[in-house]
Order: sequence, then structure tokens, then C-alpha cells
Amino acid sequence: MKNISVIGAGTMGNGIAHVFAQFGYKVNLIDVSEEALKKALATIGKNLDRQVAKGSLTEADKENTLKNLTTYTDLKTGVSDAHLVVEAATENVDLKLKIFRDMDAFAPANAILSTNTSSISITRIAAQTKRPDKVIGMHFMNPVPVMKLVEVIRGYATSDEVTSAVMEMSRKLAKVPVEVNDYPGFVANKILMPMINEAIITLWQGTAGVEEIDTVMKLGMAHPMGPLQLADFIGLDVCLSILRVLQEGFGEDKYAPCPLLVNMVTAGKLGVKSGEGFYSWTHGTKDLVVADNFRKKVTA
Repeated sequence: MKNISVIGAGTMGNGIAHVFAQFGYKVNLIDVSEEALKKALATIGKNLDRQVAKGSLTEADKENTLKNLTTYTDLKTGVSDAHLVVEAATENVDLKLKIFRDMDAFAPANAILSTNTSSISITRIAAQTKRPDKVIGMHFMNPVPVMKLVEVIRGYATSDEVTSAVMEMSRKLAKVPVEVNDYPGFVANKILMPMINEAIITLWQGTAGVEEIDTVMKLGMAHPMGPLQLADFIGLDVCLSILRVLQEGFGEDKYAPCPLLVNMVTAGKLGVKSGEGFYSWTHGTKDLVVADNFRKKVTA
């Protein structure tokens, strides 16, 4: 499998494309927006420059990586020669189901169709295709060029052969693949999202402030990043979407998103991507600055 198509040029998509291209795969990066594709290539270039500066890549490696990337705005053309397609579009069920119907129609019959979804059922996605045995989850972690883990999620019909092939390919990317079964949130987000939600509830109830909550988890639990800062990086809209998938999938109120999270997403305060969440991300320094709304005690 040498030809890879990646659908979606956002943070995850460009990171996935970067890694495959870096390890010698020919990558078609696909997005409906030409502007998004230009931005993705610029981001990949900057990230490669960092790797060169750190000595983990040579200048020749960088140039070869960029040569392995081709961009498309037309999905049909972009997946026409793919051995593996990785869908990395927005975490929206209806959008992903439509993309998979299109992928199934236009990709070669023997191509593996994978999704970078962080919570949506692989079995439900596979049911949109005529090749459910060739549909699998490849949940990369952000930032993709740095993080080692790939959750490899088997749907109800995913074959052993496809699972083995994707596990082996992940290892060739210098990743550590972990095989998991298809239940809401898989492993990573089934554990992570309730913790983030509880941190938001703790803030909402007025138990402690943003910095205090994150400091406790960093210094007391040895987390490299506090849960509220992490939520800002993930995207509060993504956190809300995953919590709703968990709540619906398990039918348990313990996964119900905190009203504060719902209000913030409704107000467009999505974290890093919007410039403000629990922290402000527009002040131009690396220092953490708590958002104005949370500089005073937040209560119900």
C-alpha cells in the first residue's frame, strides 16, 4: 500500500498527510476548500522546518516529503488510485456518512477505507459502504507528527486481514498501534472526555478556577497539560460532540455535557481554533492567559 488519500486538510488531516508523506508514501490531500489546502501545505512546511531545526530530519528529507504531497479539491479524482483512504473531516456524523458513501463509490474496490473519528461508530460508518470488511478506524492523536499512539478500531465486520494491514502500516509510520473494539468513544475518549467534563463541572460549580484546576491535575496527577487547557486544544465543539456520542451510545446520564460547555460552544468560544475558550489564545505569547470570563469565580 503506497498510495494514500487523506480527506480533510484541517489540523488532523494535514498532520496525517505529513506523516505518511514523510515515510515515503504518495499522498493525495483532499479538501473542498483550495484555501484550506494552501494553509495545510504551509503548516506542513513549518512543521518540517521544526524537525530539520531539531535534527530529526534533513533538508533532503523535507523536500522529499513535500514532493510526496499532491492536493485535490475533487474527491473522485483524489481517491481514484488509493490503496488506503483516511477520512479526517469534521467530527460530524452526517458529513462522515456522506463522505464514506462517496469514498466507496469512487475508490478502487480493493482499497481500505479508514476514518480518524474519535468517537463515531465504525460499524455505523461501514454500513454506508459495500465493503464493510474493508472499513476500519485509525484514530491518530494530535499533534500527529509527534504523538505515537494510533487507536485501530475494528468495526463489526472488519476483517482480520485489514486489521493486520493497518496495524503493520501504523508501525511503519513509527507509531504504536493499539487494537480496540467498536464502542462509543473507543478507549481514549471514553476515559478522557468524562475527565474533561468533570473539570468543567468543577469550574461551573465554583469549586476552583481555571488555573487552579489545571495546576492540580498537572502537579498532582503528573498530567503534562491540564484538562481545561487540553479541552481548548481539542476544541470545545469536538468535546461536546464526543460527550453526546457517549451519552447517546451508552444511554447514561454520567456522560451528559456540562451546561457551561454547551453555553461556550453556543457562544462560539471553541478554544484555540476560535481564539478563546477557558484561556485566551490571541495574546501572542506562549504564556497561559485565562479568558476574561473566567478571571472571576464562575458559579451556577
